Amino acid sequence: QVQLVESGGGLVQPGGSLRLSCAASGSIYSIRVMGWYRQAPGKQRELVAIITGDSITNYADSVKGRFTISRDNAKKMVYLQMNSLKPEDTAVYYCNADIVTYYGGTNYPYWGQGTQVTVSS
Repeated sequence: QVQLVESGGGLVQPGGSLRLSCAASGSIYSIRVMGWYRQAPGKQRELVAIITGDSITNYADSVKGRFTISRDNAKKMVYLQMNSLKPEDTAVYYCNADIVTYYGGTNYPYWGQGTQVTVSS
C-alpha cells in the first residue's frame, strides 16, 4: 500500500533551475535511505543523489555542485534542487525510498512513476 509520487518536472532552459518533489504515503512505519535516479533515452538508469535518515548525502560526479538533495521526515518527502541545468540532464527522474511497512518485516525499495525533465532552448 506504499506509494511514491514525483512532481516538479518540466521544460527548462539551459542554466535554469527546477525542484523535484517526492511524497511517500501508505502504511509506512519508517523510511531509511531516499534517493533520486534518472534514465535518459538509450542509457542505463543511474544514481543522481541519495540521502540517509541522518541527512548524509552522496552525489553522482556529474551533478556535484549543481544539485542538492534534502528531505522532510515529518512530511515523508524528499526533494532535489537542480541548478545550472544542462541539456545532458534531460531524463526521466525517479524517486526511490527504502521503506519499512507495518505489514512487512524489513525494509524494501519502492519507486515512483517518474517525472520528465527536459533541458532545452
